[in-house]
Amino acid sequence: MKAFTYQRPASVQEAVAAVRANPGARFIAGGTNLLDLMKLHVETPAHLVDVNRLGLDRIETTPEGGLRIGAMVRNADLAAHEGVRRDYALLSRAIAAGASGQLRNKASTAGNLLQRTRCPYFYDRAMACNKRTPGSGCAALGGHTHNLAILGASEHCIATHPSDMAVAMRALDAAVETVDADGATRVIPIAALYLPPGTTPHLETSLRRDELITAVTLPPPLGGVHVYRKVRDRASYAFATVSVALVAHLKNGRVSIGRMAFGGLAPAPWRREESERMPEGASAADIADSVLAGARPTAHNAYKLALVRRTLAATMAHVQDIQSQGART
Repeated sequence: MKAFTYQRPASVQEAVAAVRANPGARFIAGGTNLLDLMKLHVETPAHLVDVNRLGLDRIETTPEGGLRIGAMVRNADLAAHEGVRRDYALLSRAIAAGASGQLRNKASTAGNLLQRTRCPYFYDRAMACNKRTPGSGCAALGGHTHNLAILGASEHCIATHPSDMAVAMRALDAAVETVDADGATRVIPIAALYLPPGTTPHLETSLRRDELITAVTLPPPLGGVHVYRKVRDRASYAFATVSVALVAHLKNGRVSIGRMAFGGLAPAPWRREESERMPEGASAADIADSVLAGARPTAHNAYKLALVRRTLAATMAHVQDIQSQGART
């Protein structure tokens, strides 16, 4: 790991000012992703600004009836929160599907949303990667693409976003609150947080360098049945090959889609809202075909097309099972 300096600011404003004043600075929260990247010299920040002790660790009800989740709320605490389990079960289930208990105890809400791709070519400094070194090329395009993107990618990058939590947040229409060194605040819908790779895959979010996420907000609860299904190469502690976050209702014996987002398919959580508005009675296959419109698979990951269809069908069938059993959701 390359040498760096370290700062533990006493306030949010001191933290964002420190990052602006140091061109090589990065915020550090749980460090579950950044420290790994530093050990591999994929990221080499000259200065770390620790945001763990800034009071950003509370979960509160909003005046509108939603939730405001502090940026430093730990994943384990968020998943176990009574209000989240009751009203946003999709989020609780997505968090439980990700990583180990030890990592969930340390990882933060904002950090989870901002974690970087697990594309093997991004991690291997001997390989060309436009995300790691802009303009160097993308070795993945001619390499092994088993778990890389089939949607939303570009000729410059086909990496996927690794977060399970982000998929649930996208389905729930979350937004992030931020502040910068000028004291300016923003509320960014999660749909606008992630940037498509285009010709600049190293620019992953719409955040400015000195802009700190202070909270994530959720709108009032949606109701319905919440299911998160994750398919992966091994039974636990693996990133999604395909995942689906589904909020649904049962109407006339049929599953009606309320909200739906997918992981493992694209550089960001994938949601196609027109697929949620398909006619009542549309089959899982028809809905999946709508979700997959414009997909550009490679020879190695074309299997994801069938896997999306099967995973969505299994998830919708699970909704029917829950309803028929009268289970609480």
